[in-house]
Amino acid sequence: RVFMKKFLTIAAFMLFAFSSAQAQGVKIGATLKAGVFEVDDASEIFSGAHSSGASPGDVTKKASDEGDEAVGEFGFGSIFAEAMLPGEKISIGVDYVPMALESETTENIQNMKTVQTGEDAQSTNTVKVEFEDLTTVYALLHPTESLYLKVGYVQVDVNTIENLATGGAYGNTSLDGYTIGVGYNHDMDNGAFFRVETNYMEIDGTELTNTNDSTKKVKADGIQGATVGISVGKSF
Repeated sequence: RVFMKKFLTIAAFMLFAFSSAQAQGVKIGATLKAGVFEVDDASEIFSGAHSSGASPGDVTKKASDEGDEAVGEFGFGSIFAEAMLPGEKISIGVDYVPMALESETTENIQNMKTVQTGEDAQSTNTVKVEFEDLTTVYALLHPTESLYLKVGYVQVDVNTIENLATGGAYGNTSLDGYTIGVGYNHDMDNGAFFRVETNYMEIDGTELTNTNDSTKKVKADGIQGATVGISVGKSF
């Protein structure tokens, strides 16, 4: 994953540098976005015998009251640069979110029996997820002077920040996905421009194993989201 991220970054900048050299125009800007993201089948899995006294076998604890889905809302900003290829119909660009996006902290209280005395006890686990270095390499198709269609490849680092009563951690990973969208662009006489854009994003799922106990895992089948953004920038 580290190699893939480095490759993506190098490829993106090489692509943008090549595009800029061949381009009929370059645009640089910033975007404010608001979005809703949904994690499918977000859950924690316990295998084998459990300290809670449950029968041996797999036990799954869902991440939300709804069971199969966990939903979160985000507001964030990004910066981007893109180049218009000859023909004025296709642009190539790179979008980067310089801030980390953090989920709310989830608290899970478990009832269990202590091994020494057999008495009932409680343990509290807390966890939140941080999305970092969200990068998108994309292409824009301009069917008209103002309207554009967008398709892109997405990569993001996912960091789990947990405090587990039983010890251990679930570690970090990187995930890949894609985005599609549509937007409206308005160019001004002084070279400035503004945009309104909406996107759908889908990112692959993952499964992470506890570093102290291989019978404990967390998984998410996939992340889906929709965003609306307003951008301003400058053409060169």
